[in-house]
Amino acid sequence: MRIRPADLSLALLLVPWSLHAAQVQVIALTEGKATLVIDNAKPRTLAAGQVSPEGVRLIAATPESAIVEIDGKRSTLVLGAHYRMAPGSAASSPVGRVVIAADAQGHFLVSGTINGAASVRFLVDTGATLVSIDANDARRAGVNYLAGKRSHTQTANGIAPVYRVKLDTLKVGDITLYNVDAVVHVGGHLPIGLLGMSFLNRMEMKRDGAALTLTRRF
Repeated sequence: MRIRPADLSLALLLVPWSLHAAQVQVIALTEGKATLVIDNAKPRTLAAGQVSPEGVRLIAATPESAIVEIDGKRSTLVLGAHYRMAPGSAASSPVGRVVIAADAQGHFLVSGTINGAASVRFLVDTGATLVSIDANDARRAGVNYLAGKRSHTQTANGIAPVYRVKLDTLKVGDITLYNVDAVVHVGGHLPIGLLGMSFLNRMEMKRDGAALTLTRRF
């Protein structure tokens, strides 16, 4: 039986092709929209709910991050971050994950939300035992740090008082942890929050060039 070219073309059109991007980078963010570079192609701006021809769905976007879905997996990407799909990966239940791009100095900075109320900029710091925030951020998040255990810590500006507390919730990207041990620094000695090991020890951390992926383990 001979297959005519026209029949073959029609058959190809009817095949349910599955398109999945292998790499996505966020290059611009606004409320409800994100500009993405997908598989090194021309930048494409998507509104929340839209799907690119490569199969990338933008779930939501803010000026700080975008939630994208690829092949059933969701990831939260900050500006400049990359998402890379492993070859041959299959769809699975979404897990908490955030991809963080290094800044010009090689530091990994990411925004987190404490107790659903206060947005705090964090430096990923594996040398810090606990998540650390300053008193102003604690007050904005409704943390009664004065009820916590008081101690002192050495800073570049001398000895500073700190209070040991528990954060009801700490959300970074798609990852939300509950009852997170933290310390509150008093006296303005902490210009940026530290995302310490009381958060990171529950993550799988994977470095890929200038991108750091945190995936919740438990």
